[in-house]
Parts: sequence; structure tokens; C-alpha cells
Amino acid sequence: MMIGQYNYNLDPKKRLTIPTKFRGDLNDGAVLTKGVDGCLFLYPKKQWEDLAEKISSQPYITQSNVRSISREIIAQATDVNLDSLGRILIPDYLKEHGHLDKKIVVVGLYNRAEIWDEEEWKKYNENNETKMKEITEGLKELGI
Repeated sequence: MMIGQYNYNLDPKKRLTIPTKFRGDLNDGAVLTKGVDGCLFLYPKKQWEDLAEKISSQPYITQSNVRSISREIIAQATDVNLDSLGRILIPDYLKEHGHLDKKIVVVGLYNRAEIWDEEEWKKYNENNETKMKEITEGLKELGI
């Protein structure tokens, strides 16, 4: 399970250290892809396969949203492996999508991690703080 928030620096070779607590979930391989809201998603291989299967089982030809999510999430994905120091390499196209500079925040969201540029993460949280009452009220509908 991946939870928590961790700050790291992206090194000049575009390698990012993954939190020690997350590494066990990623030992069997991982997939890095475009996320939403300006971040990247990092999935353990098993969770990635489950997600890709759900997306791929939808009627691709007749649903434009399925085609779009397939192209954005699946086609933009790349396999990543942790090196001996627990780092992954972030390809240029994903670095650009996430607007990743030097300071990075890795956020655990149970079955995946999100990788954010530190300034983008701060902006996202500032915007969300004003909406939290509304957001939490909406959770009642989900039985949470």
C-alpha cells in the first residue's frame, strides 16, 4: 500500500528516487504514464495490468472517451524498473507532461503513486483547500 507524501529532487539524468515504503510494491516492475491534473501516475505492474484490462475491455471503436483515455494513459505508458538505489528514469515526454523541474513530490494513493512538480502540487492543494467542504459533502453520496 502506498500512502504519504515525500519530497525528492530529480537528478540531472532525470532519475527520481522512489520512497522506500513504496519500493516493495514496485519490486515486480512498474509502469509510469501520464496522469491527470498535471501529474504522472506510477503503478505497480499488477495494478497497471488490471487498469489496462478494464480500459481495453470497453467498446473502443464506438466510445470516444475510451479511445482518448487509451491514447493518453496506455499509449503514453512506459515500463520502469527501480535501480539499485531505488530510482526510476523519467522519459522526456513524461517529464514535460508533468512540468517536472528539480523539486518533486511523490504522493501515495493506495494502489498507485502520483509524481508532481513541487510548485504544481502546492497550487493544486491551494485550489483544493477552498473546495474541501464541498468535496467531503459529496463523499456522503458514495457512502464514505
